[in-house]
Amino acid sequence: MRRKLIPVVALSMACLLAFTTACSTGSRKKRNRSADRTAGTAAKRDDVDATPATTRATPTPRRTGDQLTCLELRDTRIGSRKVRYRGYAAPLRLSNGRWADRDGTTVELQRPCGIGDLDGDGAGDAIGVVMLDGGGTGRFFTLAAWRNVRGEPDYQAQVDLGDRTPVESVSVRDGRATVVYLTRPAGGPMAELSIRRTVVYQLRGAALAELSHTDARVTDASGGGDTADSGTAPDSPDSPTRKRRPRSR
Repeated sequence: MRRKLIPVVALSMACLLAFTTACSTGSRKKRNRSADRTAGTAAKRDDVDATPATTRATPTPRRTGDQLTCLELRDTRIGSRKVRYRGYAAPLRLSNGRWADRDGTTVELQRPCGIGDLDGDGAGDAIGVVMLDGGGTGRFFTLAAWRNVRGEPDYQAQVDLGDRTPVESVSVRDGRATVVYLTRPAGGPMAELSIRRTVVYQLRGAALAELSHTDARVTDASGGGDTADSGTAPDSPDSPTRKRRPRSR
């Protein structure tokens, strides 16, 4: 009887041991699969956090408006490689309407400014006035034109108006610029600003061509006066007959 019980007990123990081992192995595999899934999820999350999607920085678009503004001229260039301002080889960059050299020379943008299409491309260009002060008694005024190139002012042409010839107004209409400034007769004293000159200019390539001008005598502080003389550039198709009006008595 004892001999029969020993094999049965041994077989039972073997089955129990096999069942326990199988359950333990299955549990380990289940835990390993769960850990693998967790680790995989964490790896993916780490990948996203560590290497975010690359996005290109969007550059600030350049203004492409229909016209320039007078305010933009306060931080633009005076002169260019092709059109030199007062002999300077490189353009002068204004900062808040002013440029200064080490020797004390300054260039300042003046208040008169006009906006309008000067070259016929439909975009509003700009025409303004800058004054150079070399530290002496001279104050040299220059009329300057900027083309609208993709919404940015591009220095195009200039005309020197002379020493101590302040500009009163600038306007643009029908592709032409009308400029009014004070000056003096040829040979007159520098301190004498007895003429108010009105000049009509047209942009032709890199030049401001004078079409006509009219002078009026300045007789009082308000600028009232008699018409003194009018003149027109020889090549202007709009040349009126020059004449002198009699002064009223």
